[in-house]
Amino acid sequence: MNPIPSFLIRARTVLRAGLLAALVLPATLPLVAQTGGKEQLTVALSAPGKPGVLHVKLVGGSITVVGYGGKDVVVDIGTQGRQRDKDDDDDAAGSENRKGLKRISSSSGFDLTAEEKSNHVYVSTNSWQQAVALTIKVPQRFSLQISTVQDGDILVENVAGELEVSNVNGDVRLSQVSGSAVASTVNGDVTASFRSVTAGAPMAFSTVNGKIDVTLPSTTKAALKLKTDNGEIYSDFDLTADKTPPTVNRTSKGGVYRLNVDNWTYGKLNGGGAEIMMKTLQDDIYIRKAK
Repeated sequence: MNPIPSFLIRARTVLRAGLLAALVLPATLPLVAQTGGKEQLTVALSAPGKPGVLHVKLVGGSITVVGYGGKDVVVDIGTQGRQRDKDDDDDAAGSENRKGLKRISSSSGFDLTAEEKSNHVYVSTNSWQQAVALTIKVPQRFSLQISTVQDGDILVENVAGELEVSNVNGDVRLSQVSGSAVASTVNGDVTASFRSVTAGAPMAFSTVNGKIDVTLPSTTKAALKLKTDNGEIYSDFDLTADKTPPTVNRTSKGGVYRLNVDNWTYGKLNGGGAEIMMKTLQDDIYIRKAK
């Protein structure tokens, strides 16, 4: 399959009822190839071999990003779960209308758009209508700005760069990554394992309903800022935690006073360094030394 040339980097594919149409591209430059039931999109970079940035924002679906030895960004997309029906509220009436009939077609398509500019790749879909499953291969030296809201987890493997990863209803998992990371979710776990970390780069890992489990190289220098309201903190690093007395912040508005207790645990890895913040409300925090 030929990659999209750098001078023609915007394309849109629309899949409807199993029919595929490639738009804004000559016939000699296939945009999407069907392989094993998946649709695949290959995007060439303006500056192959140099670091890039991947931007993905989903409403519904999962995102998997894997670093590999190639020079292009390769996007595989498939549907996930059932499509959200705009007539869900009128399902009873619709069922009555369909009595005695059988379905012969389904509006189960999705749109996929990819844009590239100066090694920034932007991937978008109509995931507010249909939850999708995105699997994206990127060159190993690539930064990420990716997020989803529901119906899926986010997994990142073997990528080196600045990683900004956000979920709401699902897990965030970073596996064998390098660089720095800011990873968060609301309802799910945050796990990360690092091959190496960028010296002097702050990092943050947070969730509300879930655990935080981070594995760092044994030589990592960091200042830890940790907080769990309903859990414990565990580590196999040789560190001394500094449990500071709670800070009480008192504010007044309209004659009403409000007290806010700020209770964090601090510690240093290998003498200290850039701040690594970990915060959860409902579970434990694990800080592991890479073996």
